Amino acid sequence: MAILENIRKRTTVLILIIGMALFAFVISGVFTSGDFTGGKVGSTVAEVNDEAITMDSFNAKIEQAQRQYGQNLSSTQLVNRVYDQEVRGLVLNQQFEDLGIDVESDQIVDFIKNTGYAQDPSFQDENGVFNAEVFKTTIADWRETNPALYDNWLQIEKSIMQSAKEQMYFNMVKAGVGATLTEGEFDYKLANDKVDVQYVRVPYTSIADSTITVSKDEIAAYVKEHKDEYKQEPARDIRFVYFEEKASGADEDAAKAYVQGLIEDKVTTGTDTTYVDKQFKNTDEIAAFLDSNSDTKLDTIYRAKKDLPAVAADTLMNLPNGQVYGPYRDGEFFKVSKVTGRKAAGTVKASHILFAYEGATRANPEIKRTKEEAEAEAKKILVEAKKGDADFTALARDNSDGPSAPRGGDLGYFQEGVMADEFNDFCFSNDVDAIGLVETEFGFHIIKVDDKQDILQVATLSRKIEPSDETINTLFTNATKFEMSSLDADAESFGDIAKESEYAVRPVNKLKRMDENLPGLGSQRNIVQWAFNDDTSVGDIKRFDLASGYAVVQLTKKFKEGVMETEDASATVLPKIRKEKKAAQIIAANKGKDLQALAKDNNVTVSNGSALTRKSPTIPGAGREPLVVGKAFSLEEGQSSGLIEGETGIFMIKLTKKIPAAELQNFSTFGQTLTTANRNAVNGAVYNALKEAAEIEDNRATFY
Repeated sequence: MAILENIRKRTTVLILIIGMALFAFVISGVFTSGDFTGGKVGSTVAEVNDEAITMDSFNAKIEQAQRQYGQNLSSTQLVNRVYDQEVRGLVLNQQFEDLGIDVESDQIVDFIKNTGYAQDPSFQDENGVFNAEVFKTTIADWRETNPALYDNWLQIEKSIMQSAKEQMYFNMVKAGVGATLTEGEFDYKLANDKVDVQYVRVPYTSIADSTITVSKDEIAAYVKEHKDEYKQEPARDIRFVYFEEKASGADEDAAKAYVQGLIEDKVTTGTDTTYVDKQFKNTDEIAAFLDSNSDTKLDTIYRAKKDLPAVAADTLMNLPNGQVYGPYRDGEFFKVSKVTGRKAAGTVKASHILFAYEGATRANPEIKRTKEEAEAEAKKILVEAKKGDADFTALARDNSDGPSAPRGGDLGYFQEGVMADEFNDFCFSNDVDAIGLVETEFGFHIIKVDDKQDILQVATLSRKIEPSDETINTLFTNATKFEMSSLDADAESFGDIAKESEYAVRPVNKLKRMDENLPGLGSQRNIVQWAFNDDTSVGDIKRFDLASGYAVVQLTKKFKEGVMETEDASATVLPKIRKEKKAAQIIAANKGKDLQALAKDNNVTVSNGSALTRKSPTIPGAGREPLVVGKAFSLEEGQSSGLIEGETGIFMIKLTKKIPAAELQNFSTFGQTLTTANRNAVNGAVYNALKEAAEIEDNRATFY
């Protein structure tokens, strides 16, 4: 009672405390909510020039894409595809809005005429032709009588309108893109003006890399000078040890022993009776036996040799009915197979020469011969085919109208009922090497029976080779021990600890935020997300439970967005600086020398290059050298160049012959070719330029 009395006395104080707590809660919500920050962090997947792609609209598009693509794309691939589509839409729509590009209803109808929707019977008249009025009436009818279909059409219409706007926009750009006759002439000469040269090349490899010193400051200066070439996205380096859940040698032995133990009958002898438990070899109920004991059920289909397990096919084909073969390993299974049926000559290998005619089933439209002409031709070639020294393969290759002509008419092996009746009857009622003529709906066939084989009905007892509980438990123990040992040691010891236990450490470099697949592990989005988590530091280690085992992963490096650090860029910068220094050394050591002296003093030969062009500036024996070839075109016949810094070495050239391109009256063809090429590049080039110029904030990795 005393406590209750004290509470009553302090009611006002309690009300104030509760009120302040609620106020603090509300204030805290304001300062941490997405609303206070414009909803960017909480609900925006991306922003393009301050225009948001909201989470709700993005997820709706993902659901739509999921219905469209089904299981063909992973969840991350779906996210990336929808993101690319949405960014493209915003980038282009902002341009459409600035330029006033819009699509009216009449334009939509005109656009639909040239799309697949024009083939929809709902939009066609009684003659099967797209009709604008029928189209409009159908859409109006859907709106009134079928809201679901109408709503679906509205989504399709949005896509059509977007495509129409893009077409208008890009056509406007293309209208300003072309090529003049002078440009056509220039392009013609780039490809057809030719020169012959003598050249000496002192390769950069003549100076050992070890003799060239490059300082860290030089690398830093080079990166600073070429910032645009060394920009990088945020990235991560990781390394991992994979504990794969797979069967051990003992598990393989157990699977083999399992099927081995089910082959022969089990005999139990008692005092007064002997009981025989029939097993796979002698059971009268083979289907039930396999249902109870095998990982695969009874197969009653008769199969050709090519359809039997490759490792056992030869043996099975020679096995009498009722006999068994095995155990043998076939992929992930140990098997024992029993021949339960055989059909002699149940599969035939044949070749044919087809003579089709106009109107025959599946005949090539280009074939104009009549049926009578086809028959006469077939009979003529039949005489050739039956000659003892005839090459049937060559006759088929030269004369057949069938798709098997390039293979010499070879149709491979087939069973009864696969071919047309007349074709089938000839093949299965004649001996090997028989040649004859039959007519089918496809035309006239000269058929040669190449081979016949038995087909078998085979029952197979199988056991999949899988890791046992003991193997799985051992794997978990090993993964956990390695994880604990790595966590207890310093970050650099990860590789040493793995080496002690003979585990392979696999590095993965330059992971991007939205990467999904890791070499050796497959789709592991959760590992990528962990690597990019702000709370994950370089050196951190974590074990991940995978569908097929465990991966113990360590984050080894973080790359920030922007210009590469000197250390990160050194792998690509170092060879470039070395090359520059080697070029300077070679030039300094060979100044003033002529072609012969340069070759002699550097222990190289004078070589020849013929018919060099500026459009394909490749020098035989030296590779692509645009600067060197370009220099050759500036020389007069008999004139030598100075030392030229090429891609693969220092060159000196002497022009021996200049061959101008043949004079043409008109270069319109070349101008048109350039125009077409330039216009074909517009769609991709324009969009890429717009995207590069846009301010894009990508928050995908925060949500997916």
